[in-house]
Amino acid sequence: MEDWAEIRRLHRAEGLSIKAITRRLRISRNTVRKALSSHEPPRYVRAGGGSIVDAVEPQIRALLSEFPDMPTSVIMERVGWGRGKTVFFERVQRLRPLYRPPDPASRTEYQPGELAQCDLWFPPVDIPLGYEQVGRPPVLVLVSGYSRVIAAVMVPSRQAGDLLAGHWRLLSGWGRVPKVLVWDNEAAIGSWRGGKPQLTETMAAFRGTLGIKVIQCRPGDPEAKGLVERANGYLATSFLPGRSFAGPADFNTQLADWLQRANQRHHRRLGCRPSQRWAADRAAMLALPPVTPTVGWQQAVRLPRDHYVHVDGNDYSAHPSVIGRRVQVTADLEQVVVTCDGAEVARHARCWAKQHSLTDPAHAAAAAQLRQARRLSPVRPAEAAVEHRCLADYDRLLGLDDEEIA
Repeated sequence: MEDWAEIRRLHRAEGLSIKAITRRLRISRNTVRKALSSHEPPRYVRAGGGSIVDAVEPQIRALLSEFPDMPTSVIMERVGWGRGKTVFFERVQRLRPLYRPPDPASRTEYQPGELAQCDLWFPPVDIPLGYEQVGRPPVLVLVSGYSRVIAAVMVPSRQAGDLLAGHWRLLSGWGRVPKVLVWDNEAAIGSWRGGKPQLTETMAAFRGTLGIKVIQCRPGDPEAKGLVERANGYLATSFLPGRSFAGPADFNTQLADWLQRANQRHHRRLGCRPSQRWAADRAAMLALPPVTPTVGWQQAVRLPRDHYVHVDGNDYSAHPSVIGRRVQVTADLEQVVVTCDGAEVARHARCWAKQHSLTDPAHAAAAAQLRQARRLSPVRPAEAAVEHRCLADYDRLLGLDDEEIA
């Protein structure tokens, strides 16, 4: 997965040829050609088998947490290690950076189209979600590094399907894609394992389709994405006060109108308006990919007898004519669509409330007709064939004939 995404980034973002990618990554040309011709990521990666160092890793971490600069040979002696040195030294080398004192952040200059910082902002206000429910859904915020242009949208949840759908909504609005996205350790994006960042499968597929890079900040390092952190504070102090919202759609409408004015403000650090830098910033970004990346909720299920599908805590009805058949369920920020063999069998507006059943009146009427038809034409069990024996056979068995009977 990672090689496939990196090959596409080098080709799309850095403009390297197949030969140059082959030399840099030390892989065959056929592998590079196959990765560039495929718009979908590889489906299966065999999991690692573990390491003999796993058993003593808690002891290594305990020593490093107290003595980050303890020599590896001393750590080996303290934990009583008597196996090979190579695997032990490699594990300590990966773990040691997690326990060193953090390096102070410095001011960074960004080039046009270079990157955008991403974060989730949770506005401290109750949003009506319908069905007399209120909540505080997250707001996905993107800030371009060079121009400081802010883009934001409220999404139903922080799960991968909704986050990637929010990404695609904002990037499609820009019409271009920055070469790098900077994220913290959001569970739907990735995490740090063994001292190395690791993206989730869905995020790796998303960034591979776009041909970009995703940088994961180290844990406990908010300064690494200070642009978007300050943007979150700006939203909380300048957008939110004095406003009320009828629902998520109303929130996004007001937010979009406000951002148009906010991106026209004078930025003290830049010495100009973010909109004045936007043309150069956007021109240096990458073009949108030729195919739409896979975002939102995707699942294939067999439609049960109650003809409802479950998406993000709610049930949505489908046409009962496809009961028992496999259907494909896709959901984005606005709607839920159910198809069967390419034919649409349900379309609902996305419900942001939870634990509710949404029924299309046409589906309910069709189900009632099918139940009525079944009652009027009940299925009768097939009659079993039973042999009828001639009564004269019993007379012969008893030694009787017609004259004696008479």
